[in-house]
Amino acid sequence: MDTTMKVMLSFILMLLWSCVECKNHPHPQDPLTPSEFNDVRTIVQNAYPTSHNLTFHYVALDEPNKSELLSWLSSNPKTKPTPSSPPPPRRAFAIVRSQKQSHEITVDLSTRSIVSTKVYEGNGYPMLTLGEIAVATRLPFSYEPFKESVTKRGLNISLVRCNAYSFGWFGEAKTVRSVKIKCHYRNGTTNFYARPLEGVAVLVDFDNMKIVGYNDRYVVPVPKAEGTEYRASKLEPPFGPKLKGIAFKQDGGPGFTIDGHSVSWANWVFHVGFDIRAGLVISQASIYDLQKQKYRPVLYKGFVSELFVPYQDPSEEWYYATFFDSGEYGLGQYMSSLQPLTDCPPNAEFIDAYYASSDGTPVKISNAFCIFEKYAGDIMWRHTEVGIPDEVITEVRSDVSLVVRMVSTVANYDYVIDWEFKPSGSIKSVVGLTGILGLKAGTYTNTDQIKEDIYGTLIADNTIGIYHDHFFTYYLDLDIDGEANSFVKSNLETVRVKDDTTPRKSYWTVVSETAKTEADAKINLGSKPSQLLVVNPNKKSKQGNKIGYRLLPGPAARPLLLNDDYPQIRAAFTNYDVWVTPYNKSEKWVGGLYVDRSRGDDTLAVWSRRNRKIENKDIVLWYTMGFHHVPCQEDFPVMPTLSGGFELRPTNFFESNPVLKTLSPKLVGWPNCTSQH
Repeated sequence: MDTTMKVMLSFILMLLWSCVECKNHPHPQDPLTPSEFNDVRTIVQNAYPTSHNLTFHYVALDEPNKSELLSWLSSNPKTKPTPSSPPPPRRAFAIVRSQKQSHEITVDLSTRSIVSTKVYEGNGYPMLTLGEIAVATRLPFSYEPFKESVTKRGLNISLVRCNAYSFGWFGEAKTVRSVKIKCHYRNGTTNFYARPLEGVAVLVDFDNMKIVGYNDRYVVPVPKAEGTEYRASKLEPPFGPKLKGIAFKQDGGPGFTIDGHSVSWANWVFHVGFDIRAGLVISQASIYDLQKQKYRPVLYKGFVSELFVPYQDPSEEWYYATFFDSGEYGLGQYMSSLQPLTDCPPNAEFIDAYYASSDGTPVKISNAFCIFEKYAGDIMWRHTEVGIPDEVITEVRSDVSLVVRMVSTVANYDYVIDWEFKPSGSIKSVVGLTGILGLKAGTYTNTDQIKEDIYGTLIADNTIGIYHDHFFTYYLDLDIDGEANSFVKSNLETVRVKDDTTPRKSYWTVVSETAKTEADAKINLGSKPSQLLVVNPNKKSKQGNKIGYRLLPGPAARPLLLNDDYPQIRAAFTNYDVWVTPYNKSEKWVGGLYVDRSRGDDTLAVWSRRNRKIENKDIVLWYTMGFHHVPCQEDFPVMPTLSGGFELRPTNFFESNPVLKTLSPKLVGWPNCTSQH
């Protein structure tokens, strides 16, 4: 074959490969497919001896560098690749355990080869896997001291169920991968979390998968099963308020389109991704500006980077309960399949997700996300004018938004996480907390009996709901009309009137300051009235204002642990409500890449000590929304949803009201149906 023919053949093969790649991977941020998970598994296993007993702890897309991805997107405005413009190389990043070491492996999926490997030498360990947890929680049932503990409590061991809990770090110079095993009694109820075997705890070495510690310090009554049931089919009358039936009809089908993982709705386009740690990932969110006749970028990427849940009981059985639900367990790994018509309304569309199990094989989460238009009778904008003689003018626009939802059930708690897009340009994220409380068994049946701190609320006979917190830390890479942005604090300051031209003695005004470095951008909300904005200093509105988006915070709950307490050292990223850092691809997980038994030496609090410049840079906003939870009796046996959220709202981004010309949805009439007897 001559050189010309070789060149032509190579060119044809490249085009064919490009077409296949474009068809299989319409967007470079699409999560890994089942076949890609299998490829990663095979490639990694072939590179290591079979005796190494590999376990896969994290496998996900190794996303292209941001500059490379944005360059590709700019040449493909519809985010659809063509043979002449192949997407960036498709790669996967994996963390596997082998011979008690953590290996970081990058795999090129197009060449089916490993392009880099590294043995992690630092503190901490990767996520717990469901496979390991399943093995560890079976160990107590063949352990004689545990069987004796169950017998002396008069319980049937076949009705005992155990869970594995991360153990944290409390100053040890040397650690091993280990978990605590705590057990519950499921006789008479599916709400086994309400029936803990208090006083009994098993310590398991995860790498060697053996019991290395055991406690049975005291015996207290196992709470009764009565009153703990929550299944509708098992509940008996009388029932609560009767809610009227509802009907939903959307004329012409849904108002949004889903192309793979890319979503288009109203004036928004964005991408829905998945990660085993974060769960739902929103990226490439851009909004169409009617006046400028173009899409303008707003959010490059947003997700929950960490969920820190410290319980407030310092006793032997509870002190270690300071959980990092993202980095230790994986919000994505624990996602629930959403139930049509209950978790999501009738007009919802669903997307599946996949993650790698501990042996590397793909696991499917059916209906992992739902997407739906929400109309709840809210008002987008309105005005009634009575100042015109002989006329009353009322203009009202109904509000409709698009919601992307996930639910992650991490053991007893269920977290409902919504991302909501509004035609006005706002992006909201709302978190709902429900499920079962963290419950401790005790001897008390009435508060009059309590003479000491029980670290919680007595919510039922022999049942204490332990005080705890939930801190959701969001990663928000805002690209407001471009990557070069600045963080602005607009403080509202009181000014005393010094002349006598007005009877007023004071007023407030806005004094803005642009953060130059990371230290300037650390904010504790509530310290002073202010507005927090991310602006594009290189672009201004016609009136000369810097275009931007502002953060409208949700519930503020500052950490109450001491800064030198070990859980707070690990979660020092919650010491401030808001941080801003320059974009760095490796700074993705606010609690570090290896969170299990971590020591707080690879967190946002450590990265930001470099005090890097952030003015007119590609920056990331980190925001923590917190809840202090004092349990109450209404939270038992299952907790009504407690919600909180925040909003990213356009501020001088548009020249005027972007929904001025938006019309209310058309009223759909129902056919006149009558019963036939």
